[in-house]
Amino acid sequence: MSTIVVNRKNLNWLDKTYLPSVFLGLWITSKHFFRNLFFHFLHSLGLFRHIRAAVTYQYPEDPRPLAKRTRTRHRLTQREDGSPRCVACMMCETVCPARCINIIARDHPDPHIEKAPASFDLDLGMCVYCGYCVEVCPEDAIRMDTQILDIAAYNRDQMKLNMTELLQPRSTKGGQTPVDNPMLSTGV
Repeated sequence: MSTIVVNRKNLNWLDKTYLPSVFLGLWITSKHFFRNLFFHFLHSLGLFRHIRAAVTYQYPEDPRPLAKRTRTRHRLTQREDGSPRCVACMMCETVCPARCINIIARDHPDPHIEKAPASFDLDLGMCVYCGYCVEVCPEDAIRMDTQILDIAAYNRDQMKLNMTELLQPRSTKGGQTPVDNPMLSTGV
């Protein structure tokens, strides 16, 4: 095994003190601070609203707005009669790279629909949020648009969602369904 020798540049006295790097960091931080202070002051007067200034979100009380395409916790969509739109085709279970979806099929009482899920279990502890299950679903039965980000739990069993929890997604804080999301309508 050969050793690679790297010749480093010799530092002069000023570079050894690190003063140029310290002043560069202070200059960049000060530039951002005074720019944001200036634009926040102008925004409070109603001026230059089209120019953004940095904003700090106080997370638990003031959640950060998410893009519509953000992949958040899963949900199952429903038909008009309230039954799950899923036809238990097993495509989401097959395509899932983490193998976190388990479906057991049964016959559907409606003769126009061949199958329905008897159980639909999803383990969020194993999920990698790739979105393949959403892309492959031919019935648009599973979505990742609940805008629920707080999916932490104290044990692994709490990370496993059954069909009831997937049909009615609830946030872990306060037990409320996110009302900000217009995509949560069931008739799509």
